[in-house]
Amino acid sequence: MLARVTTFDGGTAEGVRAAVEQLQSDVSSGPPPGVKSTGLTMLFDPDGGRMMFVGLFASEGAGTRSSVDVYDVGADVRM
Repeated sequence: MLARVTTFDGGTAEGVRAAVEQLQSDVSSGPPPGVKSTGLTMLFDPDGGRMMFVGLFASEGAGTRSSVDVYDVGADVRM
């Protein structure tokens, strides 16, 4: 399993909160069409204007973007 990590900086508290609400609505039925993710975690700090997405994938897939880092997942515990 691989994790792709994407970070966003420089947002406003209102913008970050709006993005969180939109993502929660968008992923309520699973990943977007064409995204072969097995999981997604979004971390956010509205007062700091920061967000981080961690997408879990079975394989690296086709191509990479320079704005996304890829890590091997050492542990994934859901409680």
